[in-house]
Amino acid sequence: MTSGVSGGLDLVCTLFTRPGDTILVEEPTYFLALRIFRDHDLKIVPVQTDRDGLVLDDLKKKLAECKPKLLYLIPTFQNPTGQTLTLERRDQLVQWSRSHDFLIVADEVYHFLNYGPKPPKPLAAYCDTGNVISIGSFSKILAPGLRLGWIQTDAEKIKRLTGCGLLDSGGGMNPFTSAIVRFIIESGDLDRNIAKLISIYESRLSVMDSDLRQYLPNSVYTTPQGGFFFWVRLPSGLNALALQEKAKAFKVGFRSGSRFSSVGGSQDYMRLSFAFYESEQIQEGLQRLQKCLEI
Repeated sequence: MTSGVSGGLDLVCTLFTRPGDTILVEEPTYFLALRIFRDHDLKIVPVQTDRDGLVLDDLKKKLAECKPKLLYLIPTFQNPTGQTLTLERRDQLVQWSRSHDFLIVADEVYHFLNYGPKPPKPLAAYCDTGNVISIGSFSKILAPGLRLGWIQTDAEKIKRLTGCGLLDSGGGMNPFTSAIVRFIIESGDLDRNIAKLISIYESRLSVMDSDLRQYLPNSVYTTPQGGFFFWVRLPSGLNALALQEKAKAFKVGFRSGSRFSSVGGSQDYMRLSFAFYESEQIQEGLQRLQKCLEI
């Protein structure tokens, strides 16, 4: 158990990397993960993505250019793009993790939140055959304030994780909350909560999809099949960071795309979340954004 994905990711960096090591990340990727990597003074190298996830041709090129310690990716309903790595690419990626001796750190927090076809098996399923550490969290499927997550990997890596000074001294991470959540799992309440969330989020996703087409018809995006986010490309010539500042006057907000880039890219993209607000508020937000764009 961990104190959420952030705590798990920080622990993995502490135990499996050293300052100056090279790591690979998706381009774009979760912006707060980039901050954790920079806190550990790691050299970040981006790998291209497309609608099917990590582009393996670009990964192969990067593996020839450097010897990374790990690859961090969000394989299912990625943050921010919503894309999902195909099964074929997962299989190939796991093979390369062994042949090129790098660690796959899979952030799989959205894997249970699918609103369409079931995603491919998680990278956690490869823990006994590949060089994989899978990180999960109850923050997306139970309650954000719990700050409780988990790491799933092979026995050798688990032994290294549980034997480290931090866990040995503290007796584990968040043990009291862990006991509560265990009861919730065993009672079946977690499964029921996930089913409820899927129903709610699927409805909100549908509203945002419809309203984007109505109020921002010149934007470009792919409708996500799970997770929390729409990754929207703005009309030509618009900068999301400048629009974000302008949108404050309309009391509407979003994440600008450049925050998710390790190289300052995606400046014409914005990330919109449908998970928090009711359908009526989603519609109101997009109407305000439309007015902002018209001025």
